[in-house]
Amino acid sequence: MISSPPTPSTVKTYLLDLQARIVAALEDIDGKPFITDTWQRPEGGGGISRLIEDGGVFERGGVGFSHVTGKNLPPSAAANRPEIAGRNWEAMGVSLVLHPRNPYAPTVHMNVRFFMAAAQGQEPVWWFGGGMDLTPYYGFEEDARHFHQTCRDALAPFGDDLHVRFKKWCDDYFYLKHRQEPRGIGGIFFDDFNASGFESSFAMMKSVGDHFIDAYLPLLKRRKDMAYGERERDFQAYRRGRYVEFNLVFDRGTLFGLQSGGRTESILMSLPPIVKWRYNWQPEAGSAEAALYSDFLIHRDWA
Repeated sequence: MISSPPTPSTVKTYLLDLQARIVAALEDIDGKPFITDTWQRPEGGGGISRLIEDGGVFERGGVGFSHVTGKNLPPSAAANRPEIAGRNWEAMGVSLVLHPRNPYAPTVHMNVRFFMAAAQGQEPVWWFGGGMDLTPYYGFEEDARHFHQTCRDALAPFGDDLHVRFKKWCDDYFYLKHRQEPRGIGGIFFDDFNASGFESSFAMMKSVGDHFIDAYLPLLKRRKDMAYGERERDFQAYRRGRYVEFNLVFDRGTLFGLQSGGRTESILMSLPPIVKWRYNWQPEAGSAEAALYSDFLIHRDWA
């Protein structure tokens, strides 16, 4: 069977709808509307950034859509695919990061994206990427299991092996090598995915995007109103530092955005508003903070 050719316009329509659906669900739980910031990129394309700050639930959160085009690929995109050098390209996606105020409510990241490079007289090179991962500050086993089981459910219709592969990919990718520790408790991650043809690959990406609300909102509703004090907020700010370190040192999306002349405000809206670093800090033995390291920041089969 011959695979159908890629249709970027169909992907774009889906992504814009996904952004709108997620923002509506988040506004419903927070009570404060997201601001909308539409922007254009001089080199080609643009996007819509939806952002909330100092909300009822979210200290900061962003759900961004972008569709950018160009003629010269940034090094982060062409390094592993020399055949796409010199081609016209376009990249589109929805990316979100949510930082709740309550330390018992986890930070979450999700993105789904499509990339295509085309040249006259040649077959286009294209792929999908994405995933979602959870970064708790205080661990709850029921939350971890729910999040990972929902990730597994998103991939189940597309092959028995995908969840195992994409979970390991996530564990390996969201790992701070200089700290020798995971950023959080993982989820799923995939990139350069086109093995099953356009329609099936697109359907798999859509399933990941469509499962985000089911994966995250039940956890948020359970934790957003839990009582907390200065100790918990202080630990949250300290652990948020790991999030910043990963995004600025290792994250491919951040590097691609900055190297391709993307809009800096939209690229860095994923960073938390309040962060702390301490010299050689260690959690108190037997504490809930220590349990995050011993019981949750480990590679484990939660589902």
